[in-house]
Amino acid sequence: MNIPNNLFYTKDHEWVKLDGDIATVGVTDFAQKELGDIGFVDVDSVDEDLEAEEAFGTIEAVKTVSDMFMPVGGTVVELNEELDGEPELINKDPYEKGWIVKIKVSNLADVENLLKADAYKELI
Repeated sequence: MNIPNNLFYTKDHEWVKLDGDIATVGVTDFAQKELGDIGFVDVDSVDEDLEAEEAFGTIEAVKTVSDMFMPVGGTVVELNEELDGEPELINKDPYEKGWIVKIKVSNLADVENLLKADAYKELI
């Protein structure tokens, strides 16, 4: 199972990559395998200010529909438009081409509540 060391993780199986105050967010390799074939991603929170742990969208797969939760508080500033036509990018490449949203982080201290790779490995 692929769990890159340079990312942060949530207990809800999202990953976070920080670049200054911009966080790129997706679902982990573990999550995409558990979900199965992903058929649709719905994010209706672009330009909204959300708190950490608030739902920012849903991901629909063969097995289920799951909410996705904000790993940190902030504003959703970008959606991966490629997922509209190819939601399976999340299954194929969850950490690169399969990213879901970018967030302008409102409080960088929220990152302290995220898991590092070793702690995430223990969780799963």
